Amino acid sequence: MKTLNHLLANVQFLPKMLATSAIALSLIACGGGTYVEEAETPEVITLGDSIFDLSGDIQAFLHEYSGTTFRDYTLSGAELSGGSLATPVVQQYADAKSTDANIKTIVMNGGGNDILIPAIALDPYRCRTYWWRSDISSRCKNLVNDTYVEGVDLLNTMQRDGVQNVIYSGYYYTKGLQSNLAKAVDYGNFMLNEACKNTTASCQFVDPRGVINSSDIIVDGIHPSTSGSKKIANLIWPVLEPLL
Repeated sequence: MKTLNHLLANVQFLPKMLATSAIALSLIACGGGTYVEEAETPEVITLGDSIFDLSGDIQAFLHEYSGTTFRDYTLSGAELSGGSLATPVVQQYADAKSTDANIKTIVMNGGGNDILIPAIALDPYRCRTYWWRSDISSRCKNLVNDTYVEGVDLLNTMQRDGVQNVIYSGYYYTKGLQSNLAKAVDYGNFMLNEACKNTTASCQFVDPRGVINSSDIIVDGIHPSTSGSKKIANLIWPVLEPLL
């Protein structure tokens, strides 16, 4: 009976899931889309995914606060390493270095799409939780652990290249049909924070879970609204300001 209920729940949930997935994928794959390599302060760069790139509001607030502009390599759909929707964060960094290797400070995120993109499709790693599955699977944890290794490798590379400071922004809880990714967000942020601790780079992790609420997320349940972007920028700015 439990198996039958499980199947029925999946059948009833499928239309909503497919609709939400289509919306989320369209937003992940679009928006932003190009590097901004001309800047008043080119030794500061931003790397990452659509949390930064879709609206560009986080960078805009940081530019406003600092009175200057930074190079921007963030791309919607970017995974930390690999992926087919956009240039991954690892390559964003390589491209930034190729343009101008004098990089002193990096504001970034990365790793969220490595979990989110499969989860909004068929969830093969079982990163979602339900009433019948109260925790993320070992496969999901292994996926996050692999992302952790990629993150440490990238941060160590940055340090060897002479980058002096990295500000790594984590992820907040998604809402609506994406709200059952909360435990994946918790584990992902834990491991990203560990990556910051276990690298040779000077890395500070910024955690937005405590400040972002439902009203700070747009209708897709994933990306920050203007208020959400401002809250994230306000977490980053006290760390960034003394580095400028």
